[in-house]
Amino acid sequence: MNQIIAQDEMYEAAREILERLLDLMDIEARVTPSEEFSVNTDEGTTTSIGLNIEGDDLGILIGRRGQTMASLQHIVRIIMAHKMDIRIPVVIDVEGYKQRRCEGLRALAVRLADQVKTKKIPFSMEPMSPFERRVVHLALADRNDVVTESTGIGMNRKVVIKPAT
Repeated sequence: MNQIIAQDEMYEAAREILERLLDLMDIEARVTPSEEFSVNTDEGTTTSIGLNIEGDDLGILIGRRGQTMASLQHIVRIIMAHKMDIRIPVVIDVEGYKQRRCEGLRALAVRLADQVKTKKIPFSMEPMSPFERRVVHLALADRNDVVTESTGIGMNRKVVIKPAT
């Protein structure tokens, strides 16, 4: 099934899968598009689908450091791949948690990069998920005064910000 699938169709499929999972978990919530995490190319091709879950007291869906949210996201991706024979990143946010975390990480990355530039000493950030490390790398990608690299293994992988040489 190598056909081109419309953006609306992919979004609807992901939304339906997520709503069904929430129903099975007896969680009342609304699923809406997330502009922050939906990505389309200039040609109109969808490269990422963003969904935000809204409701009351949804902390259980976030989990410790976003782990439950990441697991839910993984399940939706697997079902999408099986149901539609398409592999596309699906990014799930709960009540804007991930968006706020990304904004905080970007701001932190800039502050730390400024310190690294001034002190000329590398700084190792806390261990982060691949998604969060990517946010930091992208936040500093355009800077020519510092460089970033990921170090460590597994759950202990972190970003190191170094002065550019």
